[in-house]
Amino acid sequence: MYKINRQQTATTEEKAAKKIAQVLTDFTLDIEKVGYHLARSVPYVLYRRSSEVLEAAKFQEDTVEQNRIGYDRFF
Repeated sequence: MYKINRQQTATTEEKAAKKIAQVLTDFTLDIEKVGYHLARSVPYVLYRRSSEVLEAAKFQEDTVEQNRIGYDRFF
């Protein structure tokens, strides 16, 4: 007999999200200064990608809230 071992492995996207969350949970960190340095120090493409991540998170939050209240059932 053999045993199939299927462990749940995190994708690279999940790992990246956890790293970002770990950095942002430091409440001594000045988020506005981080945004300032992000916009000024890194290339424009990285700034736009980080902006896209935040927009995707906002969309997911709105979608979950709409599903929770049953908004999509009205149409």
